[in-house]
Parts: sequence; C-alpha cells; structure tokens
Amino acid sequence: MAAAAAGPGPGSGPGGSPEGPEADAPERRRKAHGMLKLYYGLSEGEAAGRPVGPDPLDPTDLNGAHFDPEVYLDKLRRECPLAQLMDSETDMVRQIRALDSDMQTLVYENYNKFISATDTIRKMKNDFRKMEDEMDRLATNMAVITDFSARISATLQDRHERITKLAGVHALLRKLQFLFELPSRLTKCVELGAYGQAVRYQGRARAVLQQYQHLPSFRAIQDDCQVITARLAQQLRQRFREGGSGAPEQAECVELLLALGEPAEELCEEFLAHARGRLEEELSALEAELGPSPPAPDVLEFTDRGGSGFVGGLCQVAAAYQELFAAQGPAGAEKLAAFARELGSRYFALVERRLAQEQGGSDNSLLVRALDRFHRRLRAPGALLAAAGLAEAATEIVERVARERLGHHLQSLQAAFLGCLTDVRQALAAPRIAGKEGPGLAELLANVATSILSHIKASLASVHLFTAKEVSFSNKPYFRGEFCSQGVREGLIVGFIRSMCQTAQSFCDSPGEKGGATPPALLLLLSRLCLDYETATISYILTLTDEQFLVQDQSPVTPVSTLCAEARETARRLLTHYVKVQGLVISQMLRKSVETRDWLSSLEPRNVRAVMKRVVEDTTAIDVQVGLLYEEGVRKAQSSDSSKRTFSVYSSSRQQGRYAPSYTPSAPMDTNLLSNIQKLFSERIDVFSPVEFNKVRSPQWPCLPRVPWEVWLKPRES
Repeated sequence: MAAAAAGPGPGSGPGGSPEGPEADAPERRRKAHGMLKLYYGLSEGEAAGRPVGPDPLDPTDLNGAHFDPEVYLDKLRRECPLAQLMDSETDMVRQIRALDSDMQTLVYENYNKFISATDTIRKMKNDFRKMEDEMDRLATNMAVITDFSARISATLQDRHERITKLAGVHALLRKLQFLFELPSRLTKCVELGAYGQAVRYQGRARAVLQQYQHLPSFRAIQDDCQVITARLAQQLRQRFREGGSGAPEQAECVELLLALGEPAEELCEEFLAHARGRLEEELSALEAELGPSPPAPDVLEFTDRGGSGFVGGLCQVAAAYQELFAAQGPAGAEKLAAFARELGSRYFALVERRLAQEQGGSDNSLLVRALDRFHRRLRAPGALLAAAGLAEAATEIVERVARERLGHHLQSLQAAFLGCLTDVRQALAAPRIAGKEGPGLAELLANVATSILSHIKASLASVHLFTAKEVSFSNKPYFRGEFCSQGVREGLIVGFIRSMCQTAQSFCDSPGEKGGATPPALLLLLSRLCLDYETATISYILTLTDEQFLVQDQSPVTPVSTLCAEARETARRLLTHYVKVQGLVISQMLRKSVETRDWLSSLEPRNVRAVMKRVVEDTTAIDVQVGLLYEEGVRKAQSSDSSKRTFSVYSSSRQQGRYAPSYTPSAPMDTNLLSNIQKLFSERIDVFSPVEFNKVRSPQWPCLPRVPWEVWLKPRES
C-alpha cells in the first residue's frame, strides 16, 4: 500500500504548486479511503485492528487523514531491517489486493442497484404513459356522458315535475284512504284480539285527526275512532283486571293503555295491586310449606322455591314498572320501593322461620348452600330496587344466622364436655369386675382430651363453610373481619375454653363438708386436663383457628397468655380442692376413731390401730392415683419457718423416742407400711404452702398434715 501510495507521489512545479492529474491523486485516494471506512463501519478516528488514540496529525499513520508516503518510507528504511521491509511489502500487497477486491464489490453492488432503479423508473414511465392515454379516453367518454345526461334531463324535466306531483297526490290519497278505513280496521283488530296493531293504527292517525278535526269528514272519523278506542281500552282493562295471564302479558296491557292515553297514576296503582296479588300467592305457598301438618322440605329446596317464585316475580314486576312508569319520577320510584320493602319483609320473615328450624342440626353444608342461593337470588332485585334495601336485609339475615350457628356450636361443645364428664363419672363409679381392670385415669384423661379436641375441630370445619370463596356472601366485611375474630375466635373458641374452666371450677364450689358428690378422681383428672390446656392445647387450638380464619379485623382479641393463666389457675384450684377433699375424708375418719373411744379406760397401745392402717392405705392409694397423672417433681429444701420446724422436730423426736418400741418383730407388719409411716412423721412438709403440679409437692402427703395435730398426739396423751 505504501508503494502504491509512493508511486504517484505529489509533483511540484516551479512555484511549488501541484500540477496535472498528480495533484488530484491524493484527493481521490482520500475519498476512496473514506468510502472504505464507511463500508466497514469505521469512524474517522478509528483504525482497523488497533485501538482508538493515535495522533490524527501523524504523517506515518496509514489510516490517518495526513498520511505522507515519503515520510513513512523514510521511517521504515531507518528503523526496519531488510527482512522486515520485505514482510511489510508482502503484507501491504495483500492488503492492497483485499481493498481492491472490496472496492470492486462495492462498485458492483451499487451498480446493480443503480441498474435496478433505472429499470424501475423506465417501467414506471411506460406505465404512466399508458395511464395518461386511458385517462384521456376516460375524460372524453365522461364529456360525452355529461352531454347526453344534460340533453335527457332537459327533455324529461316537465315529465319529472308531473311525476313528482302525481306521486305526492298518490301518497296523500293513500293516507286519506287509511284515515277513511281506520274505523273499520280498528274494529277488525279489536274483534281479532290484535290490540297492539289497533293501538299502532290509532297512534299513526291521532296527530292528523287532531290537526284536521275542524273538517266535518275528519271529525266524523275521529268520533268513530274514539268510540272504538274506548271499547278497546275497556277490553284491555278487563283483561288486565282478570289477571289470568302472566306478568309480561299484563305489562303489555298497561303499555297499550298508556299508549291510548289512559292516566298513568291510575294504571300505576292497578299494576302494583295486581302484582301484589300474584306475589302474595307465592308467599302463601311458602307459608303453607312451613305448616305443622305436611313435612317441610329441606332448606335448600325452600330457598330455591322462594327464589324462583317470589324473588323472580318481584324482579319481573320491578323491571316492568321501571320500564312502563319511568316518567313518574321519584314519586313512582318511591312507590315501587315501598311495595318491594313491604313484601320483602314478609318473605324474609318466612325465610327466617325456615332457617330457625335448621338451628338444631350439626351439619352446616346444606344451610350454607341455602343461604348462598338466598343471597345470590336477591342480588338482582337489590340492584333494581336499591332504595328498598333488600340486599342489605338479606345480608343481615345471613349474618344473624351465622351468629346463631356460632352460639349453637358453642352449646354443642359445652354439651360434649359435660357428656365427657358424665362418662368419666360412670367409669369411676362402675363396679370393678374380677380379673378385668377398668380404664385408668390416664386413659380417661386421653379420651376426654381427644374427644374435646375432635369436637372443636369439627366445629371449626363446620363454621369455616361460611367463609368459603365460592360462597357469595363470604366477601362481605362481616365475614372477612368480625365473624372470624369476634365470632369464631372469641365467641366460639375462647368462649368454650373459659366455659370449660368455669365448669371445672364449679366442682370446687360444691356444698358440704365432704365436697359434695364430686369424685376426687374427677377433680384430679380435670386439674390435669386444664394443666395440659395451659401447656400446649390452648396455643394449638388458637393457632389452628387463626390459620383457618385469616382475621382482617383490628378489634382486640384475648391473648394466649391470658387464657393459659386462667387454665392454670383453674388447674391449681382443682388440685387444691382435691387435697382438701381427701384431707377431709381422712381427718373425719381419724376424728371418729379418736372421739368414739374411751381413752381413759384403754390399755396402753401395743400395736398399730386398724384406722391408722387404713390411713396409710388410703394415703398410698392417693399417691398411686396422683402418680398416674403427675410427674415426680423435685423436692425443695427444708423450710426455715420456726413453727413448722418445731412441729417437725417434735414429731420426729416423739416418733423416735416413743413409737419406735412399738415396731417390734412381735408385731409383724408390711415393710411398705412401716416405711410410709416413718415417711409420714419424718419428712418436713409445709402444711399451708400452695399445692404444686408434681408428685412431691402435690396431694398425697399434704392431705395428712392438714389433719389437726391433736388427732395424732391424743393417743399418747392418754
């Protein structure tokens, strides 16, 4: 490339100015160079294969705008050896050939495009020439046609005017003929029962007869038409009053009467009166189904009949009324609203009576489906009669039924809990069959807990149907907020848990010194049940409720900690009452054994009395009973209370100093009995401390120290 560029180097004349074609060679090369850069998509400052950044004024830059071949060759000769010069020449020759090939390709492509454009222009020129010839012929033909049309119009102008006059006369004669034939046509239509056609005939001729009634002939036609129209209106009224046809036919009669000019106010009253009669028949049929003699249909069938009969008829009446008496304005709309409100209230009363019969059932699926259809059916009249408030009243009924169902499920849960307690009482009171053990306390506790939890889950699943997505009223604000939070969570679940705690606490308030008829084992079982609820069950039930019923209400709810505290307090009261009951039983037994014997005349005791054996046996039974439900626990450090310590030391010293000789081999006794007796008088027990939920600090031993201390000491004081 350098050789080619150096060959035609710039020439200089005497004055140093370029001469001949040699002066244009650099300019041509620069243009060709720019075209190639444009072809390859290079900018002015870029060079092929190397980054942008060389000096644009460098005369040795082959791709630069100021390239000087002589300077470039001098630089190569000075800096490069012969081998590198030969390689540079070979590389330049290759690049020159490639550039020459690219230039030829570029020229050929542009040449082909130029040839194609030339052919297209030549073809368009030929086409335009043909079109010009055709347009000339068309213009000639249009001129001829215009000339012929002008001559024809001039020839037929007089005839056209006469034809127009004749057509007008003919139309007038037809109208006159229609007017003269109108009485006979009206009579024929009335005889055939084509009331609509007769009204249309009358409507077409009314304005003309009114306009020309001063002419005798038209006056006679008008009088005849009025007589026939009066007879037609009478027949329409008779047909309307009979009421044998359906609502569409009666609406048609009213429409025809309005077209005949009858007073709209009177027709409005009659229309509502006839509609009232039909709708009251539907209400009477529904009320008959609620009678005591025939078996009432299921609630879904009842709502379907009411929806298709009464609600459908009310929709037809409302639509026809609004179409016929739209000109009545707000007064007419208020009449319709009052009409719908009165009959709707009667329909709602019947629906509520039927729904009240379903409150005793446990399955909500059929009831929810019936409420869904009831609510859906009242959407149409609710939209037509917004002022009547039918949709709002229907929603209130659904909400009221939902609240009643929640109350019913709460009562069912309470009844189920009482039933479980009854079963436990029967199991505890049932006589034991020899060789066959009855259910233990742990098994009874598990049965009660499982039964209550299953009833709670069933109730949640049942009331969850009210919030299903496919139910039309589930998107109402009440069912998205208050129903979930205050109804289900607070009213049903929290209410039942508190009711269960109150029922359990009621056993602690039993009259009588012996605690009434409540079995002590039942008190112990209820105490453990409430403790289990405080530990895990309450949290599980409320979490399950919150997951099933996504609460969107911001009203305050009862915290889990509050319910757990109430359940724990109930368990503590029950366990304390259990200790009290068992202590009273044992103390009464000891009192009777001490008070019924003359200790002054008695011999010195040489053996353990039977009542003491019975006390130890009962205490052991209590220990076993408590161990079935409560864990062992951890023994606390001995109390530092002086009075308790004194009592403990005194008891221990007396037991070691005076009772020890009685326990001799001459009086054979059970080793377990001896150990229990020793434990009874050796352990330090806080008599008045709160009862705890474990076996160490729970009922089996505190019940005995609660016995008056003189009962224990009296035998030795004799």
